[in-house]
Amino acid sequence: MTTDLITQIDGKAGRLRLNRPAAIHALNTAMCAAVLDALDAWRADPAVEAVIIDHAEGRGFCAGGDIRMLADSGAKDGVEARAFFHTEYRMNHRLFTYAKPVVAFMHGITMGGGVGISQPARFRVATEATRLAMPETGIGLFPDVGGGWYLSRLPGRIGQYLALTGHRLDGAECLALGLATHYLAGGSLDEAKARIAAAPQEIAATLDALSVPAPEAKILAHQPDIDRLFASDTLETIYAALAADPGEWAATTLATLHTKSPQTMKVSLRLLHDGAGMANFADEMRQEYAVGSRVVQRHDFLEGVRAVIVDKDNAPRWDPATPEGVTDHVIEQIFAPLPDDEAWTPQ
Repeated sequence: MTTDLITQIDGKAGRLRLNRPAAIHALNTAMCAAVLDALDAWRADPAVEAVIIDHAEGRGFCAGGDIRMLADSGAKDGVEARAFFHTEYRMNHRLFTYAKPVVAFMHGITMGGGVGISQPARFRVATEATRLAMPETGIGLFPDVGGGWYLSRLPGRIGQYLALTGHRLDGAECLALGLATHYLAGGSLDEAKARIAAAPQEIAATLDALSVPAPEAKILAHQPDIDRLFASDTLETIYAALAADPGEWAATTLATLHTKSPQTMKVSLRLLHDGAGMANFADEMRQEYAVGSRVVQRHDFLEGVRAVIVDKDNAPRWDPATPEGVTDHVIEQIFAPLPDDEAWTPQ
């Protein structure tokens, strides 16, 4: 049992409430295991007709995963980090394939692991407080938890832009891009949850009725630039395109990329390229597990966590320091399938 996840049955709905407010509900291994246990228990329970995922007290829905633990483990043998990824990805897959409708309330910060626990849901609710991002390249990681699947299916090249820059989307932008299915005012969420618990067969109608008009999705104004400048799956080509563009947006975006790990930006581009053609979500998670099990022990992740989370100097020393320094051979090593006895499996 863990107190970091509150599981309860409310009316006809199972409730999964993330409960680590001091860490903005960042996921740890015990939380992911508890989600799996609850989903398994509710799968055949006729009293549970739907599942609601939200957060308990405090700000933010879910800020990600237990990054400090991952780095501590990665600096040693990586066993604990791999166990976390293995459990988390099983949770992601279980939600993705769950037969009963799942509703995720992405109210507040929704990053990394928070994206992974919300995007598999059939109904994904954004609000005026939603801030969704996959900022992993800033700490030498990559958009995992299904990022290769979800981001590669966004319009144009927006997924590649989000993966490389870690840009934060607001609730209106999430709705416009399909990352959210509904946009509600934060003040109406309690009513929405109560109605869903009382009448789970009417979730769509309930959310439709409580939806409010979303503001303009600002990212769409930049989509022509994003599609043109991020058209390539080669990082050096994206850099060159941004550098050659005279606009202020391109210059600002290039400056952002210069702060990210060249290695994991290349990993991200490869991940989205492969993810677009994955036959099913299990194949995606199998590949992400192989990639994650290696990246978590590489220099850039340990250095990124040091710079951003431990020392907070925000001056990571990436190695290699430039896109040209990251060879195709290194990327192939990172993406090599694991042996069968080490590979991720859904069950």
